[in-house]
Amino acid sequence: MTVLRMPSLRTLLLGAAALPFLSGCMVGPNYHRPSAVISPHFKEVPPPAGWNKARPDLVQMPKGDWWTIFNDPLLNDLEERIATSNQSLKEYEAQYRKAAATIDSIKASLYPTLSGNFSFNRNSQGSSASSTSGGFTYTSSQSYTSNTWATGPSASWTVDVWGKIRRQVQQQVAATQGDAALVASMRLSYQLTLAQDYFSMRYQDSLIDLYTRNVGLYWDNLKILENQLEAGVADPTSVLQARYLLQSTEASLANAHIARAQYEHAIAVLTGRAPADVTIAAALLPKEIPAAPVAVPSMILERRPDVAQAERNMEAYNAEIGYAIGAFFPEITLSASYGYSGNPLQQLIQTATRTWGLGAAATETIFQGGARTAAVREAEADYDNAVATYRQTVLAAMQDTEDQMSNLHYLDQQLGLQNQAVASAEAAVRVSMNEYLAGTQIYTTVITAQQTALQYEESQLSIRQQQFNAEVALLTDLGGGWNSKDLPTKASLQTDNPLLPSFIQKDKNGR
Repeated sequence: MTVLRMPSLRTLLLGAAALPFLSGCMVGPNYHRPSAVISPHFKEVPPPAGWNKARPDLVQMPKGDWWTIFNDPLLNDLEERIATSNQSLKEYEAQYRKAAATIDSIKASLYPTLSGNFSFNRNSQGSSASSTSGGFTYTSSQSYTSNTWATGPSASWTVDVWGKIRRQVQQQVAATQGDAALVASMRLSYQLTLAQDYFSMRYQDSLIDLYTRNVGLYWDNLKILENQLEAGVADPTSVLQARYLLQSTEASLANAHIARAQYEHAIAVLTGRAPADVTIAAALLPKEIPAAPVAVPSMILERRPDVAQAERNMEAYNAEIGYAIGAFFPEITLSASYGYSGNPLQQLIQTATRTWGLGAAATETIFQGGARTAAVREAEADYDNAVATYRQTVLAAMQDTEDQMSNLHYLDQQLGLQNQAVASAEAAVRVSMNEYLAGTQIYTTVITAQQTALQYEESQLSIRQQQFNAEVALLTDLGGGWNSKDLPTKASLQTDNPLLPSFIQKDKNGR
């Protein structure tokens, strides 16, 4: 007699596990990165000329710490706090970690579900019997009680023959990479905001210095005029004009203090601290602005995190199409059980009480009113939308970069002309004052010249502030030294404990 041996549960599970990988089948389109609308060179060329002739290997951009180009130790310290202490950035980092954990949750569907059970049932059944004797009927009853014990493992598995689950994994991996790019993009955005707030605060410091110097000058002029009025050599109108010029300048000084305080408060919050805990000493806006980095348009595709995010979203939506198509194919489920069931407990684990079972099932939705076809069309529309978003993101990045290049170019010209205007206005103040003292001009001429000179100096400072903000914006528009290679790889995201990307910092609690 031939004895058929039951294969072990381990053998069954390993054999079933190989099915989807042996098939290698994944329905739906494979991802190919669409082209973007991008020019070979930039149109706007700020000084020094020749940007559009530069080679990518000549690009000089600080790696990550782009703000170090300004050589400001305080700015360096503040910017470094963004990655570790900015609470808004922590929100995006938490979203990334959640997305990474979701990958493992989806991957779990690729493997069988293994369960173990141990059960006990106690059953009682009653019966009755009738008998007749001497013309009487007698009824007797009795009950039977039994115990049933059962134990053993069972497994069920939906085999990913068509790659439906693997498409879900692919979608989530790409989406998680997009979330990582979003973290990098938001970090760069907060760094940009902090740098612009910092230089705007220095602009207010310079305005405060300018107004303070002029207030002192106007006080001296007012005292001289008041003395002349008492001596009878000045008219009351001149005194009143000098007084309102002083008062309006003092009002401008107070307003500069207001703006300066608000920028300091904003910097405190950006660095994760309460405004009361941050005090930044006053300092003037630097006289010189660093030279802008050499750049070519192709940098945008690899060094802008928002572009990388849009590109990763395209692959995620491409995988969604495959997942939707997978609904048209049957779902194959394997099941296996092995165990013992018997009574009493002492005789449970023996051949006579052994039970086992194998099962396979395939289910297919025959009619669903066109829902599956509609789901595929929806996924295709999502992908087309992602492609358009990607291309528009690249175009917007090109526009932002061109804007800042033209800003730097024309602000440099404007500052040169404004410097000449300031020099002329200061000369006009000296001439008008000398003429007034010589008695050939009224004091109104002096007031007008002083007001004009102050306005020109304010404009001069404003242009310098705009230059710094444009430089900061250009550095971040070019990615701030970030590179798409910094994104976590697909392989690393599918490990049991994926490492955080280098641009995501852990806090003191290891999060």
